[in-house]
Amino acid sequence: MGMSVTISMATEQDAEQIFRLQYLCFQSEAALYGNYRIDPLVQSLDSVREEVASDCVFVARLGDEVVGSVRGSVTEDGAASIGKLCVHPRLQGHGIGARLLRAAEAALVEERGAKRFRLSTGHRSEGNLRLYRRVGYEAVGTSQGNDGVPLIILEKQAPAGSYAATA
Repeated sequence: MGMSVTISMATEQDAEQIFRLQYLCFQSEAALYGNYRIDPLVQSLDSVREEVASDCVFVARLGDEVVGSVRGSVTEDGAASIGKLCVHPRLQGHGIGARLLRAAEAALVEERGAKRFRLSTGHRSEGNLRLYRRVGYEAVGTSQGNDGVPLIILEKQAPAGSYAATA
C-alpha cells in the first residue's frame, strides 16, 4: 500500500471529507435495497459537522485523505450507539473497519462510560454482518429504519476494566 493508514479522532476540518466519503461508500448499501434515501445518503453536511462536534467520531487517514469513518454516542442507559462505519471501496477488506470500531469502542468506554455497544445494519448487508460478528457483536433483534430498510440490531458488552488493555 505504500503509506500506512492511521486512525485518529476526527476534527471539524474532516467533516466535508467524511460527508463525501459517506456518500460514496453507502451507494452499494443503497443498491442492495434499491433505496437511495437511506440516512447516510440524505444526511446534510451541516448535520455531519454537528456529529463531528458532539459525538465520538474517528477517521482513518491515508496521508491527508480521509478513507474511513465511524461515529458513536452514549445514551443515558450506558449503551453506545455506533453508526455510519464506512471505508473507501478501494481499501475495504484490509482491517480498517475493525480498527475504526476498536478505536471508537475504546474512546466510548474510556471517555464516556459505555457499558455495551449497539449498532445496526441492513438485513442483506452480509459483509457488514461478517465484520460485526468477527469483532464480537451478536444479533439481538430487528427493527426498521426510518427509510424502510429492515435492520438487524447487534450488541456486545464493553469489557470490564481498562479497555486499552484489551483493544
